[in-house]
Amino acid sequence: MHTNEDHIKLVNGLVETTIDSADGYEAAAKEADGARFKDLFEQRAQERRTIAVELQREVRRLGGEPKDDGTILAAAHRVFLNLKDAVTKGDQAVVDEVEAGEDHIKAKYEKALQDTDVDVQTRAAIEKAWTSVKSGHDQMRDIKHMLKH
Repeated sequence: MHTNEDHIKLVNGLVETTIDSADGYEAAAKEADGARFKDLFEQRAQERRTIAVELQREVRRLGGEPKDDGTILAAAHRVFLNLKDAVTKGDQAVVDEVEAGEDHIKAKYEKALQDTDVDVQTRAAIEKAWTSVKSGHDQMRDIKHMLKH
């Protein structure tokens, strides 16, 4: 049986990863050549910020202090730092890096959803965030495959 502290830690971990993802999308928007990708990445960054705020609200409901920034050590953040190297290779390289970051955040959410010992409201908050994360992941995967053809 998990304690409330365990639930706070779980949700705060998702907050950090989601903020890292938003930061990564903002970096990708700056590095993308085409307006189509800039707009898409900016939209996804804003969407991830909204998810982070909702998860922070859940941490407060659980009685915890929500994280308010990502973690430099997060794998998603490190992946997005590769954007600086990718920029010389064009949008294909930027999309590849974004998609790699999406794989990371997707895995974090999938792991969180495997935890069957969270209360109903916490699970609902995670599942709502997951819907958006999954959509973003699938969209980036599809764009990556489209650009390769």
